[in-house]
Amino acid sequence: MSTTRITNGTERALIENMLDRNREALIETARGLSEADARRKLVASLTTPISLLKHAAAAERIWFQRFWAGLEESECDGYAARDLGTFAVTEDETLADVIAEFERTSQRSREIAARFSLDDTKDIPREGTISMRFTLLAMIEEFARHAGHGDILREQLTHA
Repeated sequence: MSTTRITNGTERALIENMLDRNREALIETARGLSEADARRKLVASLTTPISLLKHAAAAERIWFQRFWAGLEESECDGYAARDLGTFAVTEDETLADVIAEFERTSQRSREIAARFSLDDTKDIPREGTISMRFTLLAMIEEFARHAGHGDILREQLTHA
């Protein structure tokens, strides 16, 4: 999947396009790596190429399923606690599994977001009053930052 970059359109179209492009950029930092390389720890934190994708799927669940759809953590379609468990990948999960999980969760986020206008708000503990516009922009920021992390990890793995 490759989302074409748009540079003109409605605010919503531009924001959603940028978010989708950052989702794809994050996936591309890991796609094609071996299972061993996807899990290789190159930094002191829990950050690996595969764990970045796992974390991103959890972030989607937290912001869209929990905050916007109002689901309880146990009702979400995967891990949705706000802790370091978002980076946890089980031994039996493959890179393809985790990419597919992120893509499914992103699609569900798109469906949830479509039910709200950019100006709709929710009161969220620890966050305050947030708008859908803020949520979409926060996800752009999150995934762009992690795609940068993924780029560096991939460069370390493939040019070592």
